[in-house]
Parts: sequence; structure tokens; C-alpha cells
Amino acid sequence: MYSAEINRRQPACLLLVIDHSTSMSETWAGGTMSKADQLALAVNRLLGNAVLLCSKGDDRVYDYFEVGILGYGRGVAPVLYGSSVSRPLLPISEVALNPNRVDHVLRKVPDGAGGLVEIQTPIPAWVDPVADGWTPMVEALRVAAWIADGWCRQHPASFPPIVVNVTDGQSTDGDPREAAAQVRAAGTADGEALLFNAHLSATARRAVTFPHDRDELPDEFARVLFDMSSHLPPTMVAAADSLGYPADAASKGFLYNADVTALIEFLDIGTRAVTPTGLRDLSVGPRSSG
Repeated sequence: MYSAEINRRQPACLLLVIDHSTSMSETWAGGTMSKADQLALAVNRLLGNAVLLCSKGDDRVYDYFEVGILGYGRGVAPVLYGSSVSRPLLPISEVALNPNRVDHVLRKVPDGAGGLVEIQTPIPAWVDPVADGWTPMVEALRVAAWIADGWCRQHPASFPPIVVNVTDGQSTDGDPREAAAQVRAAGTADGEALLFNAHLSATARRAVTFPHDRDELPDEFARVLFDMSSHLPPTMVAAADSLGYPADAASKGFLYNADVTALIEFLDIGTRAVTPTGLRDLSVGPRSSG
């Protein structure tokens, strides 16, 4: 299980479910930007990396991925630029060609003489920061389950969908555990859908990464998110370990009180470990099946 290779006939599915509630306007612990701003940057970085990894170093982008993003706050809706209610998932090649805009940021790079120089670096942006409304997590997960189930019916032999829910607060429309179970129940011949959860905090508190014992979690909200989360399959355990996170077969795909670095790495683990040797292999060498 969780070993199917991905190619254009058997693509992978990545669905992000991101909190757009008003509290996302608060400053993220340990930083100067709001949680909404930092989350948008992390998601845009993730999509940019996925495009690069599916390009094999040339101008062509191969459709190893289908991607969708649901925002939940003042309602639940697809927010990936170019997507819609009737088409919530887009092939990665279409994502690559149609960013909402291209931002430019200053980055320091080596100048070739032992120093650093600042240059303007283009950063494609597919999503914008939003902080408006409540936290209808139950509705968001039910929509995610519907999307994941439909995708699985069309791709019965593919690696199962990876669904990542990122939130900073408790659900305002009921207990989300039943809806989370509906997400996980979607699946392919290679296993059930994987649902991972990341919690962001406005205050500096002890972070919990890939826990395996709910009784050691700090509060009931953390235990709810733990209950909602899938166990990490072996490839993702290895990916987490390579980034210095203690993880084993009992670990769940769950972060609590995550900082910016942990969230970015958490998203990366979910996208680069969908084959036995990692998604990074897609960017090197030919694939007879692709």
C-alpha cells in the first residue's frame, strides 16, 4: 500500500484545505507577518516547487499532479486561480501556465566573489492571503471528501489523494472528526486517502510534530486534530526523518503550534514522498511509464 508510482496515466492528487477565518489576520508566532500572509507564501512556494519537480528541467511540465485548494471562512470554495466549483482540481501543467500574478521579492544570492548580492526574484502567486469569516471546517472537509472520492473513481490505480488541512482554530460548525473520516474513506487500490492537519498559533507555544500518542497532547483541540489525521506511510516517515523530525510507523501527519519552517517542511514532506523513492526523482532521468 502507498507504493504506486505516479505518471501521466496515474497522476497524484494534492488537495489543500486552508483556513480563511478572521483570526488568520493575527501575527504568526515568532514572525512579523500575519498567518494568512505566511500561509499564502508557503502555498505559493509549494506550488512553484511542484511545477519545477514536474518539469524535468525543460519548458514542458508533465501532469504527474492534479492540484486543488479549498478556502474556508466566509463559506467554502476553490481558491486556486483557474479552478472552480465544477473543476476544483487542475493538472499541474495548467497551474504552471496560469498564475494569478508574478510577484518579485529581494533575495540574497552568492556574487561569485565570496559575498552576497540582492536580486529581484520572480515568484508566481496562485493564491492570496484571506482572513474573513468563521471556521466552517466540517463543511470544508465534506467538500474535500466529495472531491477526493470523485477523483479516486477516475483514478482507481493511483496513489491515493493527499489532503492537507491548515487551520489556526477550532471548527465553528461542529465536530470535524466525522467529516475527516469521510475524507480518509475515499481511496484507491493503493490505500485510503491521506488526511494531514497543521495547526498554526499566534503565540509561542511548544510545538508538537508527528505525534503518536494522543494522551500526551496539550489540550482537547489538539486531540481532535490528532484523531482526524492519518498515520504517515513509510515513505513519508523516511521523508520526515530526513528533515530531522522524529517519526515512526505510529506517527500521525499532524503538526500543532507549527512555526513557519515546520509548516513549509510539512507541506514538502507530503509532496515529495508520494513514490517509494520520492517525487524528486520525477525531475531527473526518463520514465518509461510517463
